[in-house]
Amino acid sequence: MKRALIIQHMNYDHPGRFLDWFAEDGIVPHPVRVFEGEEIPSLAGYDMMFVLGGSQDTWQEAEYPHLAMEKAAIREWVWDRAKPYFGVCLGHQLLATALGGEVAPAAKGEVGVFDVTVKAEEGGFFAGIAPQQRVMQWHHAEVKRVPQSGQVLASSADCAVQALAIDGHALSTQFHCEFSPQTVATWGSVPSYVAVLEKELGPGAYQRLIEQSFPAMPEMARTTRVIWENFRKKSGLV
Repeated sequence: MKRALIIQHMNYDHPGRFLDWFAEDGIVPHPVRVFEGEEIPSLAGYDMMFVLGGSQDTWQEAEYPHLAMEKAAIREWVWDRAKPYFGVCLGHQLLATALGGEVAPAAKGEVGVFDVTVKAEEGGFFAGIAPQQRVMQWHHAEVKRVPQSGQVLASSADCAVQALAIDGHALSTQFHCEFSPQTVATWGSVPSYVAVLEKELGPGAYQRLIEQSFPAMPEMARTTRVIWENFRKKSGLV
């Protein structure tokens, strides 16, 4: 069995649809709740790192000291060890800043279902998927400058860096490719999530998001599965 180090930044957050594929591929998740003070363990013995989203911003190290610890671990993992890394949302932004890029408030945040354009190069992480994709978004910061050796793989009308690759072993997405129908349905039982959505998008936002996202979920799942298979092979996780 392989082991995945999962860095978690908030309650009720998890790798979503990726957990099914972890089970199929013999990967056991080991979550670390850094927002509750858990320390990132020695990286020896892990086969991949998966860094989730969160409400924190990458530059808030004074308010959230665990961010400095995470950046150090990501640098060691991606640059020194050159091992498989997958990040989403905050995990995407932390990858960029850990390796010398820049993240700042977005000119326009994205919350809901949006279109992105992907660069699907032959043999790349996004090989075999259509150039236009519908994806789930929830962010108000973005990567402004990619780090050394970083390659931009996707963009949207309001965000230039929607996906980032570092060499052949690290991939991150600003959009939430991990969100599944189960993920979104769970929010209905978490009043704080619904309240934040309504603050963002007005009364009834959660039900509107359900109606908007659920019809697109099957295609999102198929696309993300292709990305996962490409990632497994290209990063050496297979």
